[in-house]
Amino acid sequence: MVRLALVRPTYAGRWGDQTGDGQVTAVMPGRDVASPFAPVTATLRAMFGTDDLPGLAPGLLVTDGAPHWSPATRLVDGTLLPEFLRAAGRRWGGTPHACAALAWKSYSYWTALPAVLGWASARRVPLLDPADVLVHFEDHHQLLTLGLRSSTAVAVLPGDPLALAGVPGVRVVADEAALLDALRASLLDAHFAPLIAAIQGEVRIGTRTLLGSVASGIAHGILRASDALPGSSTATIGTLLDALDVSDLVDLVPGPAGEPTVQRRTCCLAFTLPRPKICQGCCVRQA
Repeated sequence: MVRLALVRPTYAGRWGDQTGDGQVTAVMPGRDVASPFAPVTATLRAMFGTDDLPGLAPGLLVTDGAPHWSPATRLVDGTLLPEFLRAAGRRWGGTPHACAALAWKSYSYWTALPAVLGWASARRVPLLDPADVLVHFEDHHQLLTLGLRSSTAVAVLPGDPLALAGVPGVRVVADEAALLDALRASLLDAHFAPLIAAIQGEVRIGTRTLLGSVASGIAHGILRASDALPGSSTATIGTLLDALDVSDLVDLVPGPAGEPTVQRRTCCLAFTLPRPKICQGCCVRQA
């Protein structure tokens, strides 16, 4: 079983550690001032066993001015969106709306992952505004690769070492509800919602279908990382999906050994491809 190379916290109230003498410390192990994104990259490494991931830049961050990378604003404003959708068409060979749905499924999974893992691992949330998310299509083994600018802002709670040190680029919020609001504002309201609208300007596809992939991707990501995360994975999934108003798009159901698995209520349309695929937890399989 793969685990993080840091102390897994136990709970005493909110994100403090309960010591043997009943004292509560404010600092969560593994959160340090020097590495704002360390909880995210450590959890990714625990999930996949490597820093070489199919959809994210190694180490997550991209150096400013690195060749081939473009900000996600160029997808949102439509500049790069046709290229993105053409690449999806070449990859899957399906109808335009099916290929767009699958492209979105991949994009939304890898984009959301740093934010939701940051929340779940350390209550430290990278704010994924489109200008700070970088993409490229140069690796033809996969549809796209995403990374973050090193200047990407991070939202934290008042007791986080980043807040206490006054680190630039850190946004301190009052409490966990405000932290979830910040996650939603950057990921959904500023990024996913306008990109969904842009995609719908190119192909005919429903919002519910696309948001179903967001909900499914978040749930799958948290379950895959569960051995490296504190607390209940099902509770974490519920909290995140409620914050994004997508909790009605998936169910968590017992798997063969009683483990939680994701059951979608919408379809990513992979079953319509020339080589049809029925994903695990697909609503079509249950119909």
